[in-house]
Amino acid sequence: MLKDLYLVHLSIHGLIRGTNLELGRDADTGGQCKYVLELVKALAEHPSTGQVDLFTRQIIDPKVSADYKRPEEKIAKNAFVKRVPAGPKRYLRKETLWRHLDEFVDQCLARFREAGRLPDVIHGHYADAGYVGSQLASLLGCPFIFTGHSLGRTKKARLLVGKADPQRIEKRYNLGARLEAEEMALDAASFVCTSTTQEVEEQYSVYENYDPARMRVIPPGVDVDRFAKPVPPPLRERVVAKLGRFLRAPDRPAILAIARADEKKNLSSLVKAYGQNQGLQEKANLVIVAGNRESLSELNAGARRVWTELLQLIDDFDLHGRVAIPKQHEPDEIPAFYQFAEQTGGLFVNPALTEPFGLTLIEAASAGTPVVATHDGGPQDILANCQNGLLVDPTNIPEISQALSQALSDQKQWRTWSASGKEGVRRHYSWPGHVERYLKEAEGFLKEITEPNLILQKQRTGLPLTDRIVFTGLSDDFLEGDAEALASAREILESDVPKLGFGIASGRDLKSAISLLRELGLPQPDVYITQLGADIHYGSRKVLDKKWHQHLSYRWDAEGIRQLLEGVPGIRLQTEKGRQHPFKISYHYETEVADSRRALQRLLREANLAAKVILSQDSLLDIIPIRSGKGLAIRHVAWRWGIPADNVLFYARRGSDYEALSGQFLGVLGSDHSPELKPTAHLPRVYASPYPNFRGLLDGIRAYQFDTRIRVPKSAQGLEPVGGQEQESALQPDVVVHFDKEE
Repeated sequence: MLKDLYLVHLSIHGLIRGTNLELGRDADTGGQCKYVLELVKALAEHPSTGQVDLFTRQIIDPKVSADYKRPEEKIAKNAFVKRVPAGPKRYLRKETLWRHLDEFVDQCLARFREAGRLPDVIHGHYADAGYVGSQLASLLGCPFIFTGHSLGRTKKARLLVGKADPQRIEKRYNLGARLEAEEMALDAASFVCTSTTQEVEEQYSVYENYDPARMRVIPPGVDVDRFAKPVPPPLRERVVAKLGRFLRAPDRPAILAIARADEKKNLSSLVKAYGQNQGLQEKANLVIVAGNRESLSELNAGARRVWTELLQLIDDFDLHGRVAIPKQHEPDEIPAFYQFAEQTGGLFVNPALTEPFGLTLIEAASAGTPVVATHDGGPQDILANCQNGLLVDPTNIPEISQALSQALSDQKQWRTWSASGKEGVRRHYSWPGHVERYLKEAEGFLKEITEPNLILQKQRTGLPLTDRIVFTGLSDDFLEGDAEALASAREILESDVPKLGFGIASGRDLKSAISLLRELGLPQPDVYITQLGADIHYGSRKVLDKKWHQHLSYRWDAEGIRQLLEGVPGIRLQTEKGRQHPFKISYHYETEVADSRRALQRLLREANLAAKVILSQDSLLDIIPIRSGKGLAIRHVAWRWGIPADNVLFYARRGSDYEALSGQFLGVLGSDHSPELKPTAHLPRVYASPYPNFRGLLDGIRAYQFDTRIRVPKSAQGLEPVGGQEQESALQPDVVVHFDKEE
């Protein structure tokens, strides 16, 4: 049996704290937050677990509780919420977080080193954490588990129904980034933890990196006692009084819906189904608990639309006195709402258009409340296990209305459903049962890990620096550059600045890189990253990082890739000496003939070949392992030698430099950069120099004051340095890093 496991869960967006979750506050603070918290607490109780950490984003914003700025919060024995800064301090909706995720990666790495322990398993929840988890697992070499919760392709298909504008949808929801993050997470995952069979077969199956062998259906649990045990009388009275303000006959059966004010929850169809059925109105009340609101004007646009429509429908159907729609509720009142519906002989309804799982259905079943639910996703499995209600087409309003009437009309059936729901939940949806299956699945992958890829102690030999380092790529046009700038850069790199290191990150092989460095008259690098990250060598003896090679071999099938791409129009293998490598396959690329980089990436994924496809200068195409690349190689070096990410400067000019410009590295973009790098000019920590070639590198070193006292841009406030402005406005000091003058 496994012992003393350190498990790390990632749930980045929304508002997460150990108690009094603000469920329904907005579209980002829903069932996922509750699921992850309860999973973390349940895992912490298992005897195999030493510690469980839930990493989320730190938020410092007067508009939300001060709880969300606490760096650490203990939520159970051996379980903690750990909040790391990434991007602006203020609260952000999930669609705007993408540009800050690499910074989240770097912050997590720093926390691991500070704690002195590496995770045994990393589990990412939703696409954003899926991306972060895949990157961390790629660096650390540990198993990665992914749970999508809701998937971008499903959302995109739903949003594009009718006359929707694809460009407007992309701008609002950033679905391109989300879909790619999901593909990367699926590619890197040791296994994918899903809630239902339908979720696997109809949602995950449409992805390029879908692999049935890595899908695991493990239904989440629920704290059964919380919903099954009678609530204290004062709490029940409080809820009854809250609903009684709205209802003329509060003793009638309550048709209860609990969901956040989100259009996909389809609450308007429920109101229409009730409003169009006079007999149903005379038989039962409708109770909708859809989050908290002070005033409609203070809600986000999506929630405001939902609330406005609901209130309009109540007025149009003249349902006053028959519909309760409270403005506020507390987390501890939720069980009382379910029990109110059960005690009045009512129902719970989930009419969502899409429902990956349906945790509220399990909560209702625990309380003995029969259900009417959407036939999408999780409810199919839940009702099959619990036999406690009816499934309906959420787009068919008459069908919803008929099902509600039918469920309330047969009291014998109602009692059977109530008892069956309670029994089914205890049998199929307990947290201890979930955790046992979860850890059993993880155990097989953990046994394959003999030692971590990265080590926590700083290395003491081989690399003569531990504080800061400048990395640059290499290209022949450096020889045609500004001789004065080259001489100045050489002077800085050869100076006696304490512990200032120099490294290259190039697509060239080692021999070619050394030759060009000699022609340029540059000092000997401390680190050689060559072949796009396939090789890492250290110091004057060019010591090969063999551990990195072991790391790159994960799911790499070079021969399979060559066979698949043989004969593909518009690409041909580079035959020049030094271009090929066991961990890099290089092609010439003809823009007019070849498929797009994205199409070639899709081709590999559909063949279950794990790799990255990189296009540079619209003419060079490289295929590398999913754990390779300049950015990951530099992070590996920085981690291994204990160099803070704030103290790594990277000068970028080629498309293969893209991933190294995100996160906490201090990026410099030369004005002669290739078109693939254009989007990086607006990343928080990229200084866009107005100069090309080596003068761009020199300008970046001076802008960051990298040779004296480093000044870091205010990425937390979204500063976007733009070359050509005065330095004080382009790069304002936020954090000053001090260096000791002695070893």
